[in-house]
Parts: sequence; C-alpha cells; structure tokens
Amino acid sequence: MFPAEQDLNPNRSLVFHMEGVLLRSCSVFPYFMLVAFEAGGPLRAFVLLLLYPLLCLVGRKIGMKIMVFVSFVGLKEETFRIGSTVLPKFFLEDTGNEGFDMVNKYCGRKVGVSEMPRVMVERFLRDYLRVEGVVGKELKVISGHFTGLMEEKNTGFGGVFSSSDIGLCCFKNQKLFSQCEEVHLVNEGEKRNWEALPREKHPRELIFHDGRLAFRPTPIATLFMFMWIPMGLLLMVIRILAAFLLPYKLSVSIQYFTGITGTSSGLNRVDTKGKQGGTLFVCNHRTLIDPIYVSFFLMRSVTAVTYSISRITELVSPIKTVRLTRNREKDSELVEQELRRSDLVICPEGTTCREPYLLRFSPLFAEMTKEIVPAAVDFQVSMFYGTTAAGFKVLDPVFLLMNPSIHCSVTFLGRLPESETCQVGGRSKFEVANHVQGEIAKALGFKSNKHQFQTIPLPVIVASSEKIFHLDINNPKPKIVFIILIAQACNGKEGGKGCETQRGRRKGRGERGFKYFRVVL
Repeated sequence: MFPAEQDLNPNRSLVFHMEGVLLRSCSVFPYFMLVAFEAGGPLRAFVLLLLYPLLCLVGRKIGMKIMVFVSFVGLKEETFRIGSTVLPKFFLEDTGNEGFDMVNKYCGRKVGVSEMPRVMVERFLRDYLRVEGVVGKELKVISGHFTGLMEEKNTGFGGVFSSSDIGLCCFKNQKLFSQCEEVHLVNEGEKRNWEALPREKHPRELIFHDGRLAFRPTPIATLFMFMWIPMGLLLMVIRILAAFLLPYKLSVSIQYFTGITGTSSGLNRVDTKGKQGGTLFVCNHRTLIDPIYVSFFLMRSVTAVTYSISRITELVSPIKTVRLTRNREKDSELVEQELRRSDLVICPEGTTCREPYLLRFSPLFAEMTKEIVPAAVDFQVSMFYGTTAAGFKVLDPVFLLMNPSIHCSVTFLGRLPESETCQVGGRSKFEVANHVQGEIAKALGFKSNKHQFQTIPLPVIVASSEKIFHLDINNPKPKIVFIILIAQACNGKEGGKGCETQRGRRKGRGERGFKYFRVVL
C-alpha cells in the first residue's frame, strides 16, 4: 500500500518503475515496433514481427535485448527523434489513471526507472510527466550509429538509489529497488482494471506528434497491417482513378463503397446565388484532403490553397491546387485572383494537427473578401496517418488512401455576417481570424488557442523534423509568434536577430543538447 499523502516526506525521492507503475499494458513490444517501423522502415518492422514467437519463448531479459537490437541496430543517433515525436502519444494513451495519481501526489523529487533504453522514455517522462530524473540503460554508439546493444549499467542520477528513497514498483521488478528504504508494490491484477489517464489530467498538453501508425501496434494488429498492405495499395489506385475519371456523384458512390465515408451538415446555409466572384471556405486543417471533402459535399469543383505539400500530391489531386509562397503581398494577390475565378478553400492553420486542438489562424484570408464561409472538419483514419513532419511527404497520399476506412465530417457554419468582416463591418483581420477560429472550435468541441493570435498557450512542445523546440515566452506584453516558421528559421542560426539560443547538454555519452528559443518579434 502506498503511503498516505500526509506521510510523504518531500525531502526524499520517489523512485518508480515506469512499466510496472505507470503503464497499464505489461508488454513493451508495441513501443519497439513503433521504433522499428517509424525509424527503420516496414522491412525492419516485419523482421521484428517474425521474431515475436521467439520473444515469447525466451525470458524477459533476453527478449528485451533482441527487441533492442532489431529495432535500433544501424540507426543514426543524430537523427533519431522517435522518442520525442512519436512515442509520447502512445505512452500517454497507455498511462493508467490510478498509477499516475500514485506518482503525481508525491510532492518531492521523482525519478523514473525503465528497462527500455533511455532514448525511448526520457523525453516522455521529463517533458510530459515532469519527472526530474530518468534512470535507464544507454545504447552503445559507433561512428554515430546505434549498435543495437545496451550498456550493462543504468545511467541517470548515478544509476543507483539512496537508502532513504521510496520505491514504487510491481512484484517482478522489486529487485531493482532493493536499496530503497521503503518499497511499495503495485498489484498486477488491479492494473488490468485501471482506466486510461484522461486528457484533462495531462501535466503538459500533447498538441503535435509525428509518425505514420494511427493504431497501437500490438502483435495481432501489426500482423493485420502487413496482411492489409497489398490490398491497401490496390484500393489506393482504385480510389485515385475514381476521383480522377468519374463525375462527382458517381465518384462519391465509388469512394463510399471502398470505405471512404463522410457526413455533412449545414449545406442549406451555403447560399451562392446572386453574388459576384467566388466564396472563400475557411476550414481547420486535419489532413491533406480536407479541401477535397469540401468539394465533394458541395458537389462542385473548388480550388485549394496549399502551403507545403509535395508535387506528387498536387498531381494526384482531383481538384485544382494553388501553392502559396508565404510572401504576404504575393499570396494576397494570388488569393484575390483565384477568388475572382471560382470558390476557394483555405486552411489558415498552415499545418495539420491530429489532436482536438485548433492552432492559430493566419489572418491572411480575412481581408480578401466578405464572402467567408467557415467549415468545421473532423477526420478519422483506421490505420495510417496521411501527414508527416520527418518522413517523405511524397508518401502522404499513399498512406492516407491505403486506410481500410476513412471518415470525414464537414459542418458548414453559414456565411459570416457582414458585420463580422473587414470590408463591411470594419473588423480588424485579427478579430475576424479569431472569430472564425472560435466558431469552428465550438462546432467541433475542440480546444482553441487560448490567446489566439497574440500568444501561444504555454507550456507547449513543438515537434520538428530536426529538433524539439521548447518555446518559452514569459513577457506579459503581447507578441506575435509563428511556431513552426520561427523554429525553422532559427534552426542552426546561433545568436540571430530576434532569436536567442542556448544549447544545453544532458549527461551521458553521445547525447545531444536541445535548443531553447525565446522568440521576440
């Protein structure tokens, strides 16, 4: 039994076993499968799956070494980002509410211990659970590449525990905590009845995450994925041909038959009669085919404004796309020209967000026209995400259209009242952008950016394909912050104007520091 809150001494450290106390699942295989698939590719993941029967026969210790070797051997240490961009989402989903409460109620220093390599768990424990120390084994590195072998001794906080520490673990891991003064055991039978940690109790919000897999890759689920891939490739070709070659109504029927479904509401609010020029449909950005669904539900061709999709994606798109340059004057002129020709769909967030959050809306669209129709888009996939930050963007449509089922719901919120526009109502472009963002967030039940255009919600972690950026803006004076663009612009430029950087190094061989940016515009 864990001691009561009033009996806890804040001067002592709480040392807990991550797999035995926090995670509800007893198997760590899915996390190594994520590393193998996302960092090593499908072939490495398939080899790990074939070895699963062997892992069941050998002991836990030998099985761990096999999974580490297959998942990590040959990977570059410098470019390995799975521990910070992919794994935290799955760790949070597997965190038990009861286990989290036991750890979180301790007000002293907390140290997490894991049998998995530190590179897999450290960013999750430090960044998302705010654990002060992480103890685990380092991976051996030769010429900048992981060898797939772990060091024999644990590292982090010396890899040893003080005799005054409090240990919290399950029965089969209590030998690791033999040096602690007190050891409290978690009943493995009770863990099976634990509930998942609700999102509102997350110490730090998970807004961005990367990776292709949209499901927890258990052995059975991974086997089904590899069995599905040949059929998924065929289905992708059928879906693309149907969208290109068939009329809208017939194409929608074919797409529905192949598993692409959707629902729409509010079409009666979209009135385009008796107006000059096109209508600007403003929607949130969930996937790269959001504008295509808007076009399908409207049953007419529209033009989509894009930022950074690949040329291949533009070629296979069944609707016209217009690529913006991120130059304000040129983009404004381009949008106005397209609006004079046809209806336009724009996603002011500028980047996709998979979680139920709305990012800051760029105010570019607000000054273009008074004919603005907000559209709330929600999207669910069953197997693969169709977007990535670190992978090959050319494969985005391939993975998206390989899903066994795709569902999209679009809610048209009606034309924006003229009193809420810039051209007639005299509103500023920022007020219009914030108002549209709020209406879409309300329709979806998503959490919008609290401070909207002026600031970003803090603390927040931004996952980039190169590094993880901790944006810390404590100045009470409102600032305009462009999360992704500023992080990329400052990347590699030490001491640039308006960008203060500080490189911090963590203890341990081969570990690289992270850059902390204070952005002032």
